[in-house]
Amino acid sequence: MIARLLLSFLIALTSLTLASAPAAARPPSAVADDEIRLAQLPPEARETLAAIRAGGPFAYPKDGTVFGNREGLLPRRPRGHYTEYTVRTPGSRNRGARRIVAAGDPTRSGEYYYSADHYQSFQRIRE
Repeated sequence: MIARLLLSFLIALTSLTLASAPAAARPPSAVADDEIRLAQLPPEARETLAAIRAGGPFAYPKDGTVFGNREGLLPRRPRGHYTEYTVRTPGSRNRGARRIVAAGDPTRSGEYYYSADHYQSFQRIRE
C-alpha cells in the first residue's frame, strides 16, 4: 500500500516536472516548417535574392512591383511594404510559379519569403 502511494506520488511529480519544463530548443541547423535556409533554396532563387540585394538587374518587367498580400499569408503590413520577384524556372515558357517576396527596403531588409507555388504558401528565408 505504501509502495503504491509512493509510486503514485513519483508519477505525479514526474508529470508536473515534465509539464513545466521549457520546450527543447531547436538545434542551430533546424528551421521551422514555414522557414527555409538560404542553402536549401534552388540555385535560381539564390540568384534572384542576390539580384534583389544588388538592386537589379531583373529578368522580368514585373520584378520589384508591389505584392498586395491578398492571400493574407504574410504578416499584415501597409500596401507597398512587400515587393515581388520572379524566380526563374528552368524549362518554363513563362514566369513560372516561383517567387521571392521582400519586405521593406528589398536591398537591405533581411526579410524575404520564398513561394514555390505561386503564393499558395510561403517560407521565410533564413541565412
